Amino acid sequence: MSLPANAQTALHAFRACSGWEQRARLLMQWGEQLAPLSENERCESNRVTGCESQVWLLLERNGEEWQLRASSDARLLRGLLALLLVRVNGLTRSELAQLDLPGWFDQLGLARNLSPSRSNGLQAVLKRMQQLLDATDQGAVNH
Repeated sequence: MSLPANAQTALHAFRACSGWEQRARLLMQWGEQLAPLSENERCESNRVTGCESQVWLLLERNGEEWQLRASSDARLLRGLLALLLVRVNGLTRSELAQLDLPGWFDQLGLARNLSPSRSNGLQAVLKRMQQLLDATDQGAVNH
């Protein structure tokens, strides 16, 4: 499966970094690009549990393609969310099922530098994304 254009841009940018400090700066810059969520969207039902920071995740369907929207009160986590979104947005359910998202963060050179709490937070986000997808699958069966 080929990388979406924005994901290719991210991969090239992060691979060009010489160390963690550059990557961390770039990560925060990517996080600034996240579209803000409204107050109504920053509610308990959209909150990701298992993160030390506040994180909200929304999943929307546009035809066969899925769109995630996310936000966090933590700058580095916003960057991780932005990188997740450029990798998954616009994919179909079957394409999402084939993704190796931890491998994506490895490719970016980020996985080894994440603190245990950030790594756990990212895992909680990935788990919540899967729960939202599974819930929509079950909802489709019930209709």
